[in-house]
Amino acid sequence: MLYLLLLLVLLLVCGLWWRSARIQTQFLQQLTQALLQQSQQRTPLILNNIPPVFEPLSRALQELLKQLPANNGRDRLTGLPNRVGFKRAMVPLMPLTAGAFVLLDVHRFRFINDLFGFAFGDQLLVAFAERLKQLHHSPRFIARLDGDEFLLLFDEPMDESALNGLKGRLQVPFKIQDTLVSLKLHLGALDLERFHTDISQMLRRLDLALKKARRAQDGLACYAEGDDVAQLRELKIINSLPKALKSGQLYLVYQPKFSIKAQGCDQLEALIRWDHPELGRLSPAEFIPLAEYAGAIGLVSHWALEQALAQQQRWYAEGLRVRVAVNLSAGDLENLALVEEVQDRLAHYDLPGEALALEITEGSLMNNLHQAGAMLIRLRALGIKVAIDDFGTGHSSLAYLKHLPVDEVKIDRSFLLGMENDESARQILHTSIKLARQLGFEVTVEGVETQNQLRTLKAMGADRIQGLLIASPMQAPELESARERLQLPRQAEA
Repeated sequence: MLYLLLLLVLLLVCGLWWRSARIQTQFLQQLTQALLQQSQQRTPLILNNIPPVFEPLSRALQELLKQLPANNGRDRLTGLPNRVGFKRAMVPLMPLTAGAFVLLDVHRFRFINDLFGFAFGDQLLVAFAERLKQLHHSPRFIARLDGDEFLLLFDEPMDESALNGLKGRLQVPFKIQDTLVSLKLHLGALDLERFHTDISQMLRRLDLALKKARRAQDGLACYAEGDDVAQLRELKIINSLPKALKSGQLYLVYQPKFSIKAQGCDQLEALIRWDHPELGRLSPAEFIPLAEYAGAIGLVSHWALEQALAQQQRWYAEGLRVRVAVNLSAGDLENLALVEEVQDRLAHYDLPGEALALEITEGSLMNNLHQAGAMLIRLRALGIKVAIDDFGTGHSSLAYLKHLPVDEVKIDRSFLLGMENDESARQILHTSIKLARQLGFEVTVEGVETQNQLRTLKAMGADRIQGLLIASPMQAPELESARERLQLPRQAEA
């Protein structure tokens, strides 16, 4: 009987030990899963039915997790995963072989911060993030990668038609602090069925798609076969730029501006040309944005200013008195030493400020309005003329430019399209010229090619024209040979 009781006790102890071991094993499996999920997505560590033996460990883990940086994987402002959180979340989902990534950004968001303040901009970003979360066809995953860049993962493919629909839903105006704000978005997409690879490569391809979208008229683009080849070309251009500046591959050409009133050319615009030994003739529209992207635009602008002023010194010595305009980029306006550098180079070549004009695109000016405005005031104080180039292609208004230190507005050539056959196009151009004149600006119209266009612009009150009707861009020796035909002013006429 005693042996039977001992056997029953032994069986009971073994059963309790087996049940305890099973519970502990289940808990360890739960803990492993919870820690994996927490490390990937930074979700709270939630544990249920903790065995007493593991309670000290659980409390220690909770305290340890509280000490981790709160924003390690999550954006503090919007609560969305950040770049680190995105990469963690993608690890268990790899390989991604269906659906699409969409990378989007807000056009000129910096301008909103400059205009309304950073607190306003932060509220707008939070509202934008909430709109992303509430999309009807909600993304599988949303992250804020950087500043105004957001990444979405969709289970379905996204062609440009689908992107356009998404863009329309996201661009509905926001009401922030009783102010309606309209956003312009750029969206780049990557088809995961065709172009799936590792995370880093997919992010790089998304960047390429977004870069294409920024250049596209509708702000939309999809990564395509061959975009990697295009990037290799861009890298070749960027890497060869410093050597090109030193070896004479770059040179200046000058396009005259024709004064309608004086019936002669009283200004020139200096334009950069690049004859690349491998890639041939490169357009400034291709290499200038790349120089800005690579942070090398300061080198290019300094070179152009140096070349233009050196040429001006020779022309002044020969009695040729004509103002030369040099183009500045958005990156140049962020150079706090720009005014001092320009002043130093004018002094070096013994030239007055009246020898120089600076042309700035409308978009460059609006990117950093306050800093640019203060800088332009100082440049004009030196006698330098300031012009807004490609006016009408951005989002500013002539009434707003009235408050800026600007002398001249250059109306983009696109305003001439359809002018001869479209009355509404004529009225838009006429109104723009009239308003600019009323606000005290001189007006130059670009892209003039026919005598009929010249007569029309003269009747509308334009001050100057520039285009193939007068002359194509030419190097200095060719320009000097044509000085009589172009009626360039000599010293006695200045």
